[in-house]
Amino acid sequence: MRKLFLAITMFSYVSLNTAQNIKFIEKPELVFPHLVSTEKSEIKLTFSPDGTRMLWGTVGWENGIGGWDIWECVKENETWSKPKPVSFNSTSNDFDPCFSLDGKGVYFFSNRENGFGGDDIYFVPFDNKTKTYGSSINLGENINSKGDEWGPVISEDGNALIFCTDGRGGLGKHDIFISELENGKWRSPKNMGHEINSPLDDFDPVFLSDGKSIVFASERKGLDQVDLFLSVWKENKYSTPAVLDSTINSKDFWDFGCSTNPQEKNILYFNSHKPENGIGKVDVYKIKYVIHKK
Repeated sequence: MRKLFLAITMFSYVSLNTAQNIKFIEKPELVFPHLVSTEKSEIKLTFSPDGTRMLWGTVGWENGIGGWDIWECVKENETWSKPKPVSFNSTSNDFDPCFSLDGKGVYFFSNRENGFGGDDIYFVPFDNKTKTYGSSINLGENINSKGDEWGPVISEDGNALIFCTDGRGGLGKHDIFISELENGKWRSPKNMGHEINSPLDDFDPVFLSDGKSIVFASERKGLDQVDLFLSVWKENKYSTPAVLDSTINSKDFWDFGCSTNPQEKNILYFNSHKPENGIGKVDVYKIKYVIHKK
């Protein structure tokens, strides 16, 4: 289970200085207040490639069937429908949805029965003709372990899956791994190494608009603080992760839950709590950026 989440309202922040290769154009914008962002907690928003569906994880929402559930809105005539729980929720926890870039299904994690460990990554197919979801499929022991797997994200070309796990060894508590698609199957995942991972928790990665660079959440500075970090892909390797500045990282709250929208170029979605315009315990924000590769 995502034990990290239980502590997100109980720590202090130590300010940090860094040089970063990303410029934020505007301040973070609260996303869909009172529709997605509510007085409860909403985590990791994902969009279908055609922009007609958005899904996200919820904590404490009424009318769900599990402790943590995935909810959805559908756009019709340029208007978003009221949120409804997705059909593939279980009585267990279902979380961290990510639409595939071909629109044919959704990746997510769940601790439902008959898995390989605590939280496993699943895929549920989506039929664009009938607008319905099929049966959820466990990605198997090649991806899942006896530990927890969270935050699945697919690259823009559909050939790479990144996620975090504490069940495959590595440099820290939870490390970020990457798996490549080969002949329709996900290859054994590889640890992204010390260039990305630290001795503490590293999780919730997302590919940025260049298709390689990533933003992810990390506890690497210790003191129970979780900030967003950037690692730029240049010269065929990842740069040393740099903590993002106070434009995006909060003063006294965790920042995590990174995601993007295929319909929006250079927009990063993330989770935080910002007292100046927040609604709930954890809200969804978005911010525009530009990557500078120095």
